[in-house]
Amino acid sequence: MTESSAEAVASAATAAVASAAGAAGGWRRATGIAGVAIGVIATGAAAGVAIERMTVGRGMRRKARLALDSAGPYGTLRGTPGKAYADDGTELYYEVDEPDPGTTAAPARRRRLFGRKAPAPVTVVFSHGYCLNQDSWHFQRAALRGVVRTVHWDQRSHGRSARGAAQVERGEPVTIEQLGQDLKAVIDAAAPEGPLVLVGHSMGGMTVMALADQYPELIRERVVGVALVGTSSGRLGEVNFGLPVAGVNAVRRVLPGVLKALGQRAELVEKGRRATADLFAGVIKRYSFASRDVDPAVARFAERMIESTPIDVVAEYYPAFNDHDKTEALAHFADLPVLVLAGVQDLVTPSEHSEAIADLLPEAELVLVPDAGHLVILEHPEVVTDRLADLLTRAGAVPAGANVGGYGSTSSTAQPG
Repeated sequence: MTESSAEAVASAATAAVASAAGAAGGWRRATGIAGVAIGVIATGAAAGVAIERMTVGRGMRRKARLALDSAGPYGTLRGTPGKAYADDGTELYYEVDEPDPGTTAAPARRRRLFGRKAPAPVTVVFSHGYCLNQDSWHFQRAALRGVVRTVHWDQRSHGRSARGAAQVERGEPVTIEQLGQDLKAVIDAAAPEGPLVLVGHSMGGMTVMALADQYPELIRERVVGVALVGTSSGRLGEVNFGLPVAGVNAVRRVLPGVLKALGQRAELVEKGRRATADLFAGVIKRYSFASRDVDPAVARFAERMIESTPIDVVAEYYPAFNDHDKTEALAHFADLPVLVLAGVQDLVTPSEHSEAIADLLPEAELVLVPDAGHLVILEHPEVVTDRLADLLTRAGAVPAGANVGGYGSTSSTAQPG
């Protein structure tokens, strides 16, 4: 994309929003731009991807829709449901998968950690990313089923959780700090005792950092391992999303106003979003995956999760990322087994951010996955699951001989970095 075309996209978005303020017809004209912009924002990026990149492979995307919508297995795993309540009353939905009887961690290790003969089982808590839901962990969940106790939850206003009460009732902005408090509420409800392993992808990783920042005693007393996947501890305002400098600057100048305006006309925008589904799918693929041989059904699975996030939720969350800075909170993980993993070609939270996290946690395992984008957990699940299983073994969450299986593969080229 050229600098002039990036500026043109930004100018067009500005004009569309201005026109929309005065007439419904302007809003209808804006829906094409809205569909494009929303697709980019929904993966954590900024508007302005070249049109030719978004219109490639329509036949493949149609095939993927049919494959997943009719018989796709992704996102079908369900556990025992539960509800937690945030401090503002927001209902948070979670599911628990219990281990099979007889599957336990190494007894000597757990006695040393918790000083009792029959400790509570280790619970692995998975936190998902922006505009996704708990089903984004499908492959890892399938591999760990029956091996270890897991909790998967939907962040506020995502998936099956309720809309954020503070946002709907009082118009308060979403903050990463609030997400950390929400995670604490889920832990209190779903895993009130026993050791914990915290796993977070993208925004979910930031949620884990926010938990540590606000509840260091929980980390010190109960957490035995942490996995931070495709995430960042701060400075997200400097990410260029693969765009030239002029394009990034233009997008940053107009994006907050565009999102706010679109969020106020959510119903109309959602219609435009559906009308631009092909463009939307192209944007998602660019900002989610890097390899060429991603299963089309997996790409469609990601698309469905992202497109299910309402535009007003997209707008509510976006400003929180520029404010996010939890670098100092990483110190609370210094004495724990930690996995830091990222896709080398991640355009949303670049792998350099994961390297920066690992620099502050010198004992952490850093895994950089070539030919992988932001949704590395779906793109190369075999790599993520392998390294996560190793972390769980090091943390004493599963026995060294446990059979942590895979659940298919979306490509044949992935290798640990």
